[in-house]
Amino acid sequence: MSTSDPADASTEPGSSAPLVREGERDTAWPERVEIFDTTLRDGVQFEGISVSPDDKLKVARQLDALGIHWIEGGWPGSNPKDEEFFTRAATELQFQHATLVAFGSTRRPRGRVDDDQTLAALVAAGTSTVCIVGKSWDYHVTEALRQPLSEGVAMVGDSVEFLKGEGLRVFFDAEHFFDGYKRNPEFALQVLEAAAVNGADCLVLCDTNGGSLPHEVETIVREVVGHFDGIQVGMHTQNDTGCAVANAVAGVVAGATHVQGTVNGYGERTGNCDNTVLVPNLTLKMGIETVPRECLSRFTSVAHHVAELVNMPPQNQQPYVGASAFAHKAGLHTSAIARRPDSYEHVDPAAVGNSTRFLLGDLSGRASVELKAAELGIEIDKAAMADVVDELKRLEHAGYHFEVADASLEMLLRRAAGQTFDFFNVESFKVLVERGREAEFDTEATLRIVVGGDRRVTVGEGDGPVNALDNAFRQAVRDDYPELDAVRLTDYKVRVLDADRGTEAVTRVLIDSTDGETTWTTIGVSENIIESSWLALRDSVIYALMRHRLDDGPSR
Repeated sequence: MSTSDPADASTEPGSSAPLVREGERDTAWPERVEIFDTTLRDGVQFEGISVSPDDKLKVARQLDALGIHWIEGGWPGSNPKDEEFFTRAATELQFQHATLVAFGSTRRPRGRVDDDQTLAALVAAGTSTVCIVGKSWDYHVTEALRQPLSEGVAMVGDSVEFLKGEGLRVFFDAEHFFDGYKRNPEFALQVLEAAAVNGADCLVLCDTNGGSLPHEVETIVREVVGHFDGIQVGMHTQNDTGCAVANAVAGVVAGATHVQGTVNGYGERTGNCDNTVLVPNLTLKMGIETVPRECLSRFTSVAHHVAELVNMPPQNQQPYVGASAFAHKAGLHTSAIARRPDSYEHVDPAAVGNSTRFLLGDLSGRASVELKAAELGIEIDKAAMADVVDELKRLEHAGYHFEVADASLEMLLRRAAGQTFDFFNVESFKVLVERGREAEFDTEATLRIVVGGDRRVTVGEGDGPVNALDNAFRQAVRDDYPELDAVRLTDYKVRVLDADRGTEAVTRVLIDSTDGETTWTTIGVSENIIESSWLALRDSVIYALMRHRLDDGPSR
C-alpha cells in the first residue's frame, strides 16, 4: 500500500484527468508514435463489411479528422473499387493531417521488378507513400511460395529498391514476423535487413496470425529495435487472442514508433488493433504524442460515424468510445460518481468525446434515479421519487430493461414529475393474419381510438402485425399530428425471456425509431407478442409527440 502524499497522485480529486501529466512520460518510452490506419484495406476484410468507393472516400475524410498520420486506401490494381478510389482520391481528398498510402506486395517469385504488375500499380496510384508486404516466416517461403530462402530475401530487397528508385516513401510489412522470428530468427532478420539496406523507411513487424502474447511481443520488438538502431520499427497486430491493442502497446514500450490499426478494430477474422482504443491508451495513459490533442475529442463521434458508413452496429461495450464505456448502473457507483467523477471513471469521458450515462434497473437506488432525472432536466419530488424507484424495480423484475430503452424511461420519469401526454386513447385493437392459397400471408389491424374527444375506427394492412397496427394508427391521427409523418421505425427486436415456458413465454420487444434528427428506443413486455409490440410502438409515437411539444411549448 502506498504511503505517498495524496497530493502527489497523478490526477486531481474528482477530475478524471489523464493519468500522465505533461512531462511525466516514462523516458524509456518513445516521445511520439505515428498512427497508421488500415480500415480501408485490412478493415474492410471484416465479415459483413462491404464498401463502395464513395463509402471509402467518406471514411477517409473521417480518419483525417482524427488526426491520423497515414491512411492506407487499399490495393491498387487488385479490384475495380480500389482502382476507382485511388483515381478519385487524387482530386477529391484534401487532407489536413493524413497522408494517403497505397498497399501492395513484393515482386513475384523469380520475377523482375521492372515488369511486375503489382509494383507498377503502386507507382501509378499516385501516392507519395506505399506499403508492401513480404514474407518473413521461412515456413511460408519454402511451403507456400516453394522457393529457397534466398529468393524470399531477394523479393523484399529488390522491391524496396525499385520503389525507392521511383521516389516513394516505403513501409515494409514483414508478414508473420513473430511466428517467423520464433522459428528462425536469422531468416526473419535477414528479410528486415534486405528492406532496410535498400531504403525502407519503416520496418513493420506483423503478428499476422494474431497468436502472440504481450510478453513475447515486447521481448522480440526490443531485440529488433536494438538490432536496427536508427531505423523506424512499426507494429501491425491482429486480435485472435484478444491482445491486438495490448500487443501494440507492448511493441511501443519496447521502442516501436509506428502502429497500424483500424477504427473499431475491424479486420480479418477477429479484427485488428483498435485505433480508437490504442490512441487514448498511448496519449492519455502513457503521455506519448500521437494525434493532435484537439482531435481526441472526435474519437467517439468518428467511431460511430464510420460504423454507420460500413453498415455495422456500434459496439456498445467498446472501451473509450462505446455507449457503455462510461455508463453506470449499480447504485453504489452512481452515488459515488455524483460526488467524485474519478471514483468510477478512469479518464474524463469528454477527453474522447464521450459522456457519463446513468442507467436504471433493479440494482438502481434512489441516487441513480435522481441522477438520471437531473441528466434529463426533470424535477421529481421526494414522495414520487420513492414510487419511481419501486416501480422501476417491479418493471425490471417483469422483464423490462430500461437501460436500452431510453425513451420509455424518460416518459416514466416525466409522468412521475406530473407531466401528462394525453395525445390519444386506444380503446382496443384487433389483428387478423390470414394465410392465402399460395402460402402468402395477409395482415389486417382494426384500431378503435379516441383523439381529442373524437372516437375513430380505422383499418390498416401491412406486412405483419406491427406494420398493420402502425398503418391503422397513422390513418387515425394523421390529420391531428402531421409531425408523425417524419417518424419511422428503424429496428425491431424480440427476445423470449423465459424460454422454458415455450409458446407461453414472456416476450420483450424493443423498437428503434427516428424523426431524422434523433433516434430513440422504446420497450414493451407481455406474454402476448402482439401486445409487447404495440406497447413499444405506442411509446415510440408518444415520445415523438412529446419531443415535438417540448420543443414548441407545453404538452397537452
